[in-house]
Amino acid sequence: MVLPTAYGRPLAAWYPPATGRERSSIRMSDASNTFLSAAGEPPFRAIGPCQRASIAPYCARVRSLVSAERFAHVMRVASLAETIGIANGFSRGELRATSLAAVLHDVARDLSEDRLRQLAPPENHVESRHPLALHGRAGRAIAVSWGVTDERVLDAIEHHVCGPRPGDRVAMAVYVADVTEPGRGVNRDVRELAMRDLAGAYQRAIESKVRYLRRHGKSVHPRTLKVHAEISAQFS
Repeated sequence: MVLPTAYGRPLAAWYPPATGRERSSIRMSDASNTFLSAAGEPPFRAIGPCQRASIAPYCARVRSLVSAERFAHVMRVASLAETIGIANGFSRGELRATSLAAVLHDVARDLSEDRLRQLAPPENHVESRHPLALHGRAGRAIAVSWGVTDERVLDAIEHHVCGPRPGDRVAMAVYVADVTEPGRGVNRDVRELAMRDLAGAYQRAIESKVRYLRRHGKSVHPRTLKVHAEISAQFS
């Protein structure tokens, strides 16, 4: 088996070795903290998300709805989001939620504007003028229709467009991975910061987005402005 890599290191290298207690409890079946599937699939440290029995069906569905280029982006985001989660000490449950949310985050990105409006009716002037701003909420609706119930996953899908609430680690990892994945060719500093300080990387990403939009005279989504204000208040 060829293991996925991240920034010159095997993905497995980002996972600390399991302790005796972790090894003995690794087949936890609690729905919110499942790390292995019922079939005993390998842990995240060994394989990529779409090789996992519990996530592979979603990969196939996403692949059927997006372009090849978009799906390649999704895979880069999923690998990076997992790596960020590992580097920041995510629990097994958080890692699985992060992986699934990253796989699903752009499921609605290539839908028509009419379909986006059907799935997620505009709620403000930005969404009315820019239907692509709806693809996070539309993606959440699709995920729900596919049986996804984990609120961490659903929130991460919905808010990867405009920004999740500060402190939502799963959603922040997906957001940062989305805006910094290597295929974009930008935000390397944010990506590197995320490996040691996810909250700081998220703050930098949001501040950078707001500055960019304002500098170019573009509308900022009310949700992004709210998150930006919350972050500014925390660090003021």
